[in-house]
Amino acid sequence: MPESSVRTLRLFVFALFFIFGGITSLNDVIIPKLKALFTLNYAQVMLVQFAFFIAYFLISIPAAAVVARIGYMRTAALGLMTMTAGCLLFIPASSSGLYIAFLGAIFVLASGITIVQVVANPLISMLGRPQTAHSRLTFAQAFNSLGTTIFPYVGSALILGSLSTVDPTKLSGQALALFRTQDTQVIVYTYMGLATALTLVAASVWIARNKLVERPSEMPTLRHYLSLLKLPRFSYGTLCIFVYVGGEVAIGSLIVNYLMQSNVLGLGAEAAGKHVPYYWGGAMVGRFIGSYLLRIFSPGKVLAVAAATVISLLIVSANTTGPVSGWSLLAIGLFNSIMFPSIFTLGVAELGPLTGDGSGVMIMAIVGGAIIPLAQGWIADQIGIHHAFFLPVICYLYILFFALSGSKPNSERLAKA
Repeated sequence: MPESSVRTLRLFVFALFFIFGGITSLNDVIIPKLKALFTLNYAQVMLVQFAFFIAYFLISIPAAAVVARIGYMRTAALGLMTMTAGCLLFIPASSSGLYIAFLGAIFVLASGITIVQVVANPLISMLGRPQTAHSRLTFAQAFNSLGTTIFPYVGSALILGSLSTVDPTKLSGQALALFRTQDTQVIVYTYMGLATALTLVAASVWIARNKLVERPSEMPTLRHYLSLLKLPRFSYGTLCIFVYVGGEVAIGSLIVNYLMQSNVLGLGAEAAGKHVPYYWGGAMVGRFIGSYLLRIFSPGKVLAVAAATVISLLIVSANTTGPVSGWSLLAIGLFNSIMFPSIFTLGVAELGPLTGDGSGVMIMAIVGGAIIPLAQGWIADQIGIHHAFFLPVICYLYILFFALSGSKPNSERLAKA
């Protein structure tokens, strides 16, 4: 493939990472909005993340099969249009004034993001030398973090800046339905703007669909995908993606409410929301730094140091109060930065031509973002938000295990057997 086409496709993939990263991080902003509007507890409001990340479990393998049939570029266009449809579904969700309608819109939006991510991860690995795949994917993830830094700040001003002073618990019937419809218009306007932008990007992708020369391949069976899990390194890596995304999302989902606590920073909703970019911005900075470090040090060693640091920060945050508690939690983003790309590339390292299939399974494991935050929300309802962060500690302990032992090459395991 000509180098000019490779550069163009890399820019395209970087744009995809920016878009789906930014939209995913908006969940952290609409969670406190919907929690207040529908008077939800932590477990109930975490259904936002459940509706979003369950799409990865349900859609990833079908998306990988679609890639095998119609190719990367056409599948990317399909994913972008599915995302557009999800954004537009916020209009009837607002009109209905029903929480479940918002969850439905979020699921469709996430289905589109899942399709796009199944395309983006292996594609960036293909666009260059295999030896630098770790660094290249980490660099691409930095654009993901750029989106997750910008979107929450803007979203906080648009969505949380309009939190109503009306107490929904004092309304009922038609008055409550009307209040919810009116108060969710800011969410509708935000996602309508995103729908417009996504349509333009989808059109651009469709126009450039022939830049990558592809041959449709036979669609793998479910048994084929499951057979990949017999490979120890890949199966450990898949579980590691599950716990990593679960831990990261659980932390990000509760940041706004956590910083609003009187024994942490005691901020208002909008001010707390504008602190979310510090979490994701740290990940952005860390990924640019990480793309360099991963050229010098082995991914396993870098991942181990990052996981150990996050465990320490979580323990500090859970056992302190005031600024130390708040900022130690926000600092986790810096060390999360290299985790997804390192885990992903370590997990699929020995799959060769089956890398695309492995991507489908690994992206499916992002369902951890549905399960673990829901569990943490329930725990927060039982023992308080402050000490609920022991659950992410368990997640990062497994990541430390994967970095030190689980990511060993299969050939090395067979030699010891």
